[in-house]
Amino acid sequence: MAAKVPRKIGLISDTHGLLRPEALQALRGSELIIHAGDVGDPIILKALANIAPVVAVRGNVDTEDWAKSLPETAVAEADGVNIYVLHDSKSLDLDPRASQFHIVISGHSHKPSRSERNGVLYINPGSAGPRRFNLPITVAYLDLGATPWTVEFVDLEKERKVK
Repeated sequence: MAAKVPRKIGLISDTHGLLRPEALQALRGSELIIHAGDVGDPIILKALANIAPVVAVRGNVDTEDWAKSLPETAVAEADGVNIYVLHDSKSLDLDPRASQFHIVISGHSHKPSRSERNGVLYINPGSAGPRRFNLPITVAYLDLGATPWTVEFVDLEKERKVK
């Protein structure tokens, strides 16, 4: 029997050692979880792995020995879609389209965002960790089963979807 192809992907970043129960709840039902760095504590990745397989990258605060095993960039493939993952989009050192990536996932800024450039979808799920400035505390869902692909941001404090 073939493994199920992930189409509902949970996106999380910048937990900085804090995994809120609301984040775990919001990510339930994900078939794959991508953590875009600044994990802060390996326990977070273990907890996320109890929900779905996890692809994670190292962020600038991930400096302890346990984090050395995390790559700076990662590639995920889901339902024929190639996803490039890194922590800070400003350090992107390749042309995603020329490299045949459909989606780029990053974190670092703590600002949830979705944009499209040259046929490539760029997503930052925002920060699910400690509050920074007046930014919302968010995770996101990427649904590859929808046409076109959909991205939903979930405000963890208000437990609602945000645009």
